[in-house]
Amino acid sequence: MATLKTKILDIEFENPYILASGPETALIESIDKAFEMGWGGAVLKTITSDTLELNEVSPRYATLKSKGKIIGFQNVELLSHYSVKYWCDGIRFLKEKHPTKVIIASIMAPVEKKEWQSLVNTLNETPVDAYELNFSCPHGMPEKNIGMAIGTSSEISSMITAWVKEVAKRPVFVKLTPNVTDITQIAKAVENVGADGFATINTVQGFMGVDLETLEPNLCIDGFSTYGGCSGEIVKPIGLRCVSQLRRSSKLPILGIGGISTWQDAVQYIVVGADAVQICTEVMLNGYCIINGLKNGLLKYLEEKDMNDISELKGKVVPKITSHEALNKKYRLHPDINPEKCVVCGKCVMVCSESEHQALSKDSDAKCIKLNQAKCVGCTLCKHACPKEAISMRL
Repeated sequence: MATLKTKILDIEFENPYILASGPETALIESIDKAFEMGWGGAVLKTITSDTLELNEVSPRYATLKSKGKIIGFQNVELLSHYSVKYWCDGIRFLKEKHPTKVIIASIMAPVEKKEWQSLVNTLNETPVDAYELNFSCPHGMPEKNIGMAIGTSSEISSMITAWVKEVAKRPVFVKLTPNVTDITQIAKAVENVGADGFATINTVQGFMGVDLETLEPNLCIDGFSTYGGCSGEIVKPIGLRCVSQLRRSSKLPILGIGGISTWQDAVQYIVVGADAVQICTEVMLNGYCIINGLKNGLLKYLEEKDMNDISELKGKVVPKITSHEALNKKYRLHPDINPEKCVVCGKCVMVCSESEHQALSKDSDAKCIKLNQAKCVGCTLCKHACPKEAISMRL
């Protein structure tokens, strides 16, 4: 029988699904409910010094939709407004009630050694399982020279990680930002000073569009807006890229984050290098109850693949990711048009003609699509553009 249990460092997880740090982990009673419903762990909404001033705005969310479905989510929300004592008491309560659940404390502080170490020393006295250093919040905090302002600097990231490692009694994960030129440079810097693992990605800095009727930003705060953190389905390719890059450059554990809404998304993250996954936006939109489908789908998949647990999936696709230079330039696919599906709308002909290659044409009676294989470069644009999914690719 397959199991969803997994182990990262010396931490036992009931299943690889963890609530990411965010609104859905902002209250102890909410996390309690999530644990009751079957989540394997939770990263607390970022805890910071009681002296750090946090001023929220309204509204703080905006969305991007496609055919009525939310595919992108933007937020400009800040950190936890609850005291360090609230979280210490809450961690003790949650661990006593749910001893098998994993609790990770997300933390942030100004770039001062005393502030970071004081926060960690206080949390060391709780049964928290690990720390997650939030070096990656892309809004609000960078203006205070923290958050993403830390995570874009190898020097500052490594310095703070070293401070935390001096005093931490639990493993330390560094939450990395995708808003950098090369995420592996930051990762290497914090690994060199003792980081135990990575969490990535945090939200991608973006701007969620403009209302063309009012000519105001979609996220409009009293007539103004700002750049915020984008999440949801639209960032999954970025998250997968970052996780796979980290796995190719490091053996440390990785908690994969970004656009995960289904068990299939989770598997994609695991096979490109994640050891477990964190989910935020999908929970905010559809509730803790999604855990049932996540667990059942993954368990059934493992059983169908005759696998015992997710360790047999971890990193499976990483060896298949290489440089452009190393790819086989002689490999060619060509379109195979299914006459039973094709309605001869001509869209494939149009996109091929207007995208350089002119390999497709309608026959003289406009009853079928013809391929000039000598002109075809196998780019697959026709396949992706076909509204009837009538084109497949063959050697």
